[in-house]
Amino acid sequence: MSVQAWMQWARRSLSLTLCVCFTATQFRGQQISQSQEIAAKKPTGSVFIRPYKASTVPPVRLANSLRARDLIRGGNLYLTVQDAIALAIENNIDLELDRYGPIIDQWTLERYEGGGPLPGVPNANSTGKSVASGQGVAGSQAAAGVSTSGNNNTSGNTAGATISQIGPTTPTLDPTFQNVQYYSHTSSPQSNPTQSQVENLIQNQRNYTESISTGVITGGQVSLTYNDSYLNENAPSDLTNPSNFTTLTLQIRHNLLQGFGIAVNSRNITVAKNNLKIDDLTFENEVIGVVVNVLDLYYGLVADYEDVKAKRSAVEVAQRFYEDNKKQVQIGTMAPIDVTTAEAQVASTQQDLVVSQTTLDQQEVQLKNVLSRNGLADPVMRESTIIPLDRIRVPEESNQAPLNTLIKTALENRPDLKAERMNIANLQVNALGTQNGVRPQLAALASFKNTGSAGTGRYVPIPPEEAARFAHSPLPANVVPCPPSVAPSGTLCEVPDPYFVGGIGTALGQMIRRNFPSESAGAFIAPVIRNRQAQADAAIDQLTIRQTQVENQRDLNEVSVDVSNQTVALEQARVRYLAAVKNRVLEEQLLDAEQKRFKLGASTTYNVVTQQRDLATSQSAEVAALVAYSNAEVGLNQTLGTTLKANNVSLKEAAAGRVERTSSLPAALPPTTP
Repeated sequence: MSVQAWMQWARRSLSLTLCVCFTATQFRGQQISQSQEIAAKKPTGSVFIRPYKASTVPPVRLANSLRARDLIRGGNLYLTVQDAIALAIENNIDLELDRYGPIIDQWTLERYEGGGPLPGVPNANSTGKSVASGQGVAGSQAAAGVSTSGNNNTSGNTAGATISQIGPTTPTLDPTFQNVQYYSHTSSPQSNPTQSQVENLIQNQRNYTESISTGVITGGQVSLTYNDSYLNENAPSDLTNPSNFTTLTLQIRHNLLQGFGIAVNSRNITVAKNNLKIDDLTFENEVIGVVVNVLDLYYGLVADYEDVKAKRSAVEVAQRFYEDNKKQVQIGTMAPIDVTTAEAQVASTQQDLVVSQTTLDQQEVQLKNVLSRNGLADPVMRESTIIPLDRIRVPEESNQAPLNTLIKTALENRPDLKAERMNIANLQVNALGTQNGVRPQLAALASFKNTGSAGTGRYVPIPPEEAARFAHSPLPANVVPCPPSVAPSGTLCEVPDPYFVGGIGTALGQMIRRNFPSESAGAFIAPVIRNRQAQADAAIDQLTIRQTQVENQRDLNEVSVDVSNQTVALEQARVRYLAAVKNRVLEEQLLDAEQKRFKLGASTTYNVVTQQRDLATSQSAEVAALVAYSNAEVGLNQTLGTTLKANNVSLKEAAAGRVERTSSLPAALPPTTP
């Protein structure tokens, strides 16, 4: 195998080895769930190209589910409470918006598991483009401390930035592989050709650098770098030309005070994992809010239908009374003024009916907007009339648990209280960074370097004035008579050490055998005088934790008050409704008695109309008490954190935006009008 082939084989083998080491570490990160249709999907393909392909994100879901179409008959949308909640879970635009939060935070965790500084901060990079120290004429001059403008073959590509981040920066945990190949042909005029022995030094150079580096979660950095420098130049003074110079360097740097420890460097990962739990609690709280809103609107619509029914009944009663009075006037048994009074009552009840119907229409529009992603733009929602199938049930007797039991239930179930506790835990984890940042910077450094050098041996004639010193002594091992093809007979030539004669294989062998090892170790410390910034950051974090703990205790105290108030409100609403029912029954009886007395001539039109108004007022009070009870019951469940359980709502289905339960209508549907 030729020297050139050996060099190419060795370089490719080392590059492949480093690539395999790099890609093998890509499987340690947490796999993001792809169960949700809106989640970003990781790219597929070869492990060598997959990390460099962008993820694909499905388009937004703006279409409504087909559940509503299955519940429509004759232009009417027949809804139970469970169907209304199912439609809201599948179609509510606010819930769809909230579903993106946990998915974004899953990718945030993925980003933090990679470590490194804040996103967008460039890192300093440097690529070697010069000959090795001691290699060739330029390398010899560099090793001797001689610098000429014509031989400057080094260049770099560096970028830096100041990182504004409180606490130590987590090392980059994803390994970084770098392959740099540099080819050059240079001509350098030699103002002093003593060493090169030419006026124009021509160099053909190939430089290959492969490196892999990774951070350590304990607070360190490890890098392994291989470099192969090939040089072919026209200098007659070179003993080996062309030549190969190889190095393999292992560098280790580790923090000992600031930035030391797994807990400190993994704090962002810990917080990101906690945020996923907080996202679940926040989403649960949002689902509760949506369900509460649906229940209030649904039962409000039920009450509005009851109110319209009562108002229509009042119109019918007033209309019948008006017609009877007109007949009495026509036969001359009643004064016309009594008809006017009855007619005024008809107009008043009709106006109340219009107001009640308008209120029902408005409530229906609000409920439709909650059940649809595009509101009334959906023709199915816009053109249908919602007919609620469930009614508000008010128990005759109170069935509430003891107050202490309800308070305990609230403390155990409320997602907002759980989220507050998780936020305190996050603050404490973040505080590890500022506490550690108070320490001075102290780091240990170590470097291990193996070197190899080889090239094609050459005979370099020694000038006669220098060869004269060998006239009366044995020739050294590196001095031999020159072959006739190189110099005239009798001329002495300098030859390289046979150990350094060869190609890339010889240089790699020296490097692997550690024939020329170099080791170094050191440490540096960089304390900040007074260190006020770090101390202030640590104090601010601790005070923020204390403040949040006080806020959390305040919220816990308010739970007892809220539960007590909601319990009292529910009981009051129940008693008020039962009283309103009895009052409405009484008003109906009074109206019936007044109408009978009127027919017997023992009452007046005014008294009958007044009693009709009292009945309408009592019916409105009954409906208002019914709504108050429904709102109080929904509010108590929300305060206790039991809304989802009480209404059989699955968080898994809510997160997916799909309710597995199918909707069906009863065989006998209610009338479309109350």
